[in-house]
This record gives sequence, C-alpha cells and structure tokens, in this order.
Amino acid sequence: MHEPFTGGCTCGAVRYTVTGEPVAMVDCQCRQCQRESGTGHTSNLVFAGATVTIEGQPSHWEATGDGGAVKRRAFCPTCGAPVSMTFPAMPDMFVIRAASLDAPDQYRPQMITWTDAAQPWDHLDPALARFAKMPPAA
Repeated sequence: MHEPFTGGCTCGAVRYTVTGEPVAMVDCQCRQCQRESGTGHTSNLVFAGATVTIEGQPSHWEATGDGGAVKRRAFCPTCGAPVSMTFPAMPDMFVIRAASLDAPDQYRPQMITWTDAAQPWDHLDPALARFAKMPPAA
C-alpha cells in the first residue's frame, strides 16, 4: 500500500490525510473547473472508499456540473484555496486537488476529461487519453 496522501490549503488552516489508492488521476477541462482554478483545468486525484481525515473547518459550496452531478467543493475559509470535492450522490468518492498535495509529484495524470470545453491555450499532455465529457463508467 502507498503512503497516505497528505496536503491542505495554502495557509495551513485546512489539512487532510487520505489513506488508499486513487482510482483515477484526472485533468478536467470543464467550465466549472476552469472557473475554480482560474486557468484551463483542474488536476484531481479521485479516491473510492479511502479513509479520509480532515483537520480544520473548510467551507463548502455546491453546484451541478455540466454532466448533471452535484459536486460539493471544499475550500479554506481563510486563504480561499480549493482543497477537495465530494459528490452527495456518491458518498464513497473523495477528490483532492493535486496542487494541494504536500508532495505534488504524487500526481500522475492518466486522462483528460471535458475536452469539449477546453480552451485553445490550455495545452495538456497529448499522450493522455481524452474524453469529450466524462469517460464511460467501468
């Protein structure tokens, strides 16, 4: 088993530890991710059934994504840095932002989603699998 994934916000007020292996590492180019990141995409580690510990009190906001899923995003109320995301309809899933990792080199993207919304200036690894929206469920 891999060492736990640890990280948090910019100011350190919100910290997490995730024990488990990610089921996917995804660059998402949907418009919500663009707006949240302030750039062309977010980079995410997706976990299913992992053990998650949160220290501090993140703030949350919910929105329905382009694909219809309700996403609950967590961010630091002090520095505003995005930290994680959950899905009320899929409580087993937990997503962390790659940039929030203490060791960001743990992130190794496997695919790019929502390429239909990609900005022409956001160039990602051309060798990665690409999906116009979300990939089909396994």
